[in-house]
Amino acid sequence: MFFAILRIELFKIFKRPRTFISFGAIAIIVLLVQLALKVNGKDFIELYTDSQSDTFYIPYDKMVNGYFVCVAVLHMILIHVPLLIALIAGDMISGEANLGTLRLLGSKPVTRTELILAKFSASSVYVILLLIWMAFLALFGSILLFGKGDLVVFKEMDWHQMNDYDVLWRFFAAFIFAALALTTIAAMAMMFSVFSENSLGPIVATVCVVIVFTIIQQLKVPMFEQTINPWSFTTHMLGWKGFFYVEKSADGTTIDGSIENPTALVRSAMILIGYIVLFLGVTIWYFRKKDILS
Repeated sequence: MFFAILRIELFKIFKRPRTFISFGAIAIIVLLVQLALKVNGKDFIELYTDSQSDTFYIPYDKMVNGYFVCVAVLHMILIHVPLLIALIAGDMISGEANLGTLRLLGSKPVTRTELILAKFSASSVYVILLLIWMAFLALFGSILLFGKGDLVVFKEMDWHQMNDYDVLWRFFAAFIFAALALTTIAAMAMMFSVFSENSLGPIVATVCVVIVFTIIQQLKVPMFEQTINPWSFTTHMLGWKGFFYVEKSADGTTIDGSIENPTALVRSAMILIGYIVLFLGVTIWYFRKKDILS
């Protein structure tokens, strides 16, 4: 019965025209970034690395390749994807209430917990498919347009260079981590959805929460750095970047296959999983005792 409900929920998601707005928006953004870097890549890198250029020599001509372009795309897109996720996940329950079909769903021979889990699973599938689409365009599309080469990424006043043969697995790991981060957004949007009778409220609430915690993170206020930021889900959503920070030997040579701080990656993943469990638990708890009147 669970998989039957899951198939129905997936059908509902992908029959809506707005579902494909997300795929179209990602395609346009990726193509615009690729075009900009193809036409004027050096100026983009100079702007991106302004503070580092005073510290060490930057090989601009060798940096622009498919891997570098994909990292640039991820930096730009993953900030805005939570809105695209909220458009779908925030509508999973409140949309049914708004249409007057929630009571009908509650009368089916399936528990309310199974119903929530099926809706959450459908949202997660949507997240994964969106990221696969992004990976196809941003990674493989950029490799096709710009070719391969060593990857250079910057971290504050330092830079990390990875050999060509040591890059691809990092992107797959980063996309998997991004899927976990965006599933957290989907779980939060569903939690807001169960408290609402219309779709707009959960979508706006999700986006507002993400914006507020992102601003708190960027303020760099010591009080926030010590209390809120270490446990904020927005802080750990950026954990995918850690796959592109590598260890170096004493002479500054990159150590192939290494990650600078794997413990931080594991911690970020566990915190995100904790948030997913929390949001999903609250959703199930409230929905099980909710009087369905619509």
